[in-house]
Amino acid sequence: MIKKLDFKLTACFTGHRIIAKEDLPSIKEKLRQAIDQCVESGITRFICGGALGFDTLAAQAVLEKKKTCPITLEIAVPCKDQDAKWTRKQQETYREILSQADSVTVLFEKYVTGCMHFRDAFMVDNSDVLIAYYRGKPGGTQYTFLYAESRGKKIIKI
Repeated sequence: MIKKLDFKLTACFTGHRIIAKEDLPSIKEKLRQAIDQCVESGITRFICGGALGFDTLAAQAVLEKKKTCPITLEIAVPCKDQDAKWTRKQQETYREILSQADSVTVLFEKYVTGCMHFRDAFMVDNSDVLIAYYRGKPGGTQYTFLYAESRGKKIIKI
């Protein structure tokens, strides 16, 4: 088991993989505002899961904020082959994000049942705040949201 890292003032993200195109501008703006709120509160470290959809938007938003602010981005990868079934374009975007991140934590060498939940718990356990794009649908986002609630984490809903 990976122990809790000795970091303070950290935020992580969870959100749905599929986002309607018409919702993208609003979600991106709310995400930017949430990151700004965190930075203004003293958060300097952000952990993102590197998945498709909201995770990609979150990582890109943190990388954009890094241009004007001394913050760091960690990508918590559930397994090395996370992107094996993604399209070429999705893989290119993912690899670009990984190359710009300050650190990449790989939790499992290969996909194993439960590795996504393990990654989500790792992020929550090592954060003070969860920024969530959660619409009440069952799945990994719901698991992460409820896990963060059960751990008493501050949650910023988008």
